[in-house]
Amino acid sequence: MRYSHYINVVRLLIFLIIGAVLFLLVNQWIYTREALEGLEIELIQKTPYWQRSHKRELKDWHDVEAMASDAARNGLGEHGKPAYITNLSKRKLEHDLSKKNGFNALLSDMISVNRSLPDIRDQGCQKLKYFADLPTVSIIIPFYNEHFSALVRSVHSIINRTPAELIKEIILVDDFSDVSNLKKPLDEYVEQNFPKVDIIRFRKRQGLIAARLAGAVKAVADVLVFMDSHVEVNYNWLPPLLHEIVLNKRTAVCPMIDVIEDATFEYTAQDEGARGAFDWILDYKRLPLLESAKKNRTQPFENPIMAGGLFAISREWFWELDGYDDGLDIWGGEQYELSFKIWMCGGRLLDVPCSRVGHIFRSDNWTGVSEDRKEDYLHKNYKRVAEVWMDDYKNYVYKHARGIYEKLDAGDLTKQLALREKLHCKSFKWFIENVAFDLVKTYPPKGITDFAYGQVRSVGAPKFCLDTLGRPDYRIVGVKDCEATSIFPSRRQDWSLSEDHDLRMRGEEYCLQTADHKPDSQVLLYDCSYGNKNQLWYYNRRRKWLVYGPKRLFCLEARPASKHVVVNRCRTNFPLMQWDFVHVNNTLLDTYFETMP
Repeated sequence: MRYSHYINVVRLLIFLIIGAVLFLLVNQWIYTREALEGLEIELIQKTPYWQRSHKRELKDWHDVEAMASDAARNGLGEHGKPAYITNLSKRKLEHDLSKKNGFNALLSDMISVNRSLPDIRDQGCQKLKYFADLPTVSIIIPFYNEHFSALVRSVHSIINRTPAELIKEIILVDDFSDVSNLKKPLDEYVEQNFPKVDIIRFRKRQGLIAARLAGAVKAVADVLVFMDSHVEVNYNWLPPLLHEIVLNKRTAVCPMIDVIEDATFEYTAQDEGARGAFDWILDYKRLPLLESAKKNRTQPFENPIMAGGLFAISREWFWELDGYDDGLDIWGGEQYELSFKIWMCGGRLLDVPCSRVGHIFRSDNWTGVSEDRKEDYLHKNYKRVAEVWMDDYKNYVYKHARGIYEKLDAGDLTKQLALREKLHCKSFKWFIENVAFDLVKTYPPKGITDFAYGQVRSVGAPKFCLDTLGRPDYRIVGVKDCEATSIFPSRRQDWSLSEDHDLRMRGEEYCLQTADHKPDSQVLLYDCSYGNKNQLWYYNRRRKWLVYGPKRLFCLEARPASKHVVVNRCRTNFPLMQWDFVHVNNTLLDTYFETMP
């Protein structure tokens, strides 16, 4: 009996020990699992979004309740409808504030900062889903003397129509505003209404580019979103942008920019999309959509040049590109620099039709922002961009500017040129031929449709080139010592055999013809006249003749002793009748000869 009792006690002790061990093991396993999960979460949070190996589930990000609440709103300017001030006593104040701000600031004060907007997206956008686990954003909004209600409406619209979990922070950058309500009143308003908003204040005016860079330096989210200070975002604007960046972190994305009318605050579509470009004085232009983009109005499409004010880019990619060139001052050229860098250094730039943001385009009578820079910072910015990124195409920019750039020092470009080499960026020719392939056709630079252009050098007297002798108003043409720069010499030696088949001062309206159309006639400059048969020239590449007149009987001849040029009957094996253009468009000349009667 005693022995049996002893056995039972031993068994109980064994069970208790085993139970205690199992309890400790289970608890250790739970603790370890929780610790590992916590470590995993911490590691995920510290890992850039595009390096995370998570399942890419799709989600409908529409805030249905917020959209229904907006649909029920009534009031001035609601649903983006045009609004008007009917009180005649306020007309002068309305006019003065409109002139100062470039939009109807008095009306802005009367419209709700939380107003509703029309959903003008393609209907297909309402059905699209995007990745459920999207990266967070830092939204950067520079401002300078922005009208208070327009600024805070911009922030309200972002908060109202953006999933809260995607906004890490909103950074306002004050470029040394001197308007009183943008100081303490703005600080108090932000503190009361916007817990995720922070304000950076400059102690002196530094400009838009420096303000964006300051915001980007402070930002901590995976993605940077740059905004203007007078915008209203539309429904579900952010997920379509982030979706493309998740697919490829070297993708920068732009929303479609809608129009908030400056006088009435009516919200309308600008159009259904176009591709950004430029002309050769570097004014921003647009190219038509490609047919592939027209077939599906919900799909992103490649864009050569961003408009510059509204875009998103991964923070990592932005800084890999070294942000903006910090030598660019105030504003101007920054959208070209960043667009060129994105494309030429391994990235891509997309417009996203299902993301729409309204923007106030200031009126023509806006008095503008006064700058404290005495130098021509805009063209200096353009020259920095051209020197670093545009290769030989920069000469088209310089030629169109008629001497502006020759006087400007672009400053130290060492860092920018080193970046281009470090990133193994492609040539600008590659950009023109593969990205902006229809730009040159739509906005041709001077000389691009010429049969030949540049210096015209005498074969028989090779140190001499065709020259106006410095006196175009006197109509004198002759030969003079060739200048060192052959493709883009001074206007005296810069000629083009144009698409109109005249021989003219390149980019000018002075054309070569003779006075009496006889042998041994001196050649003079006349005003160009389209269709004038006495101004017809063509270039015989085989004989190197510049052939003159509708009957093609005469050729241009150099007289080096007198430094004159004349026309005479064309003669073979006569070097003084032979001329070399520095550049000949053989493709165009081949086409011309094929189509000649």
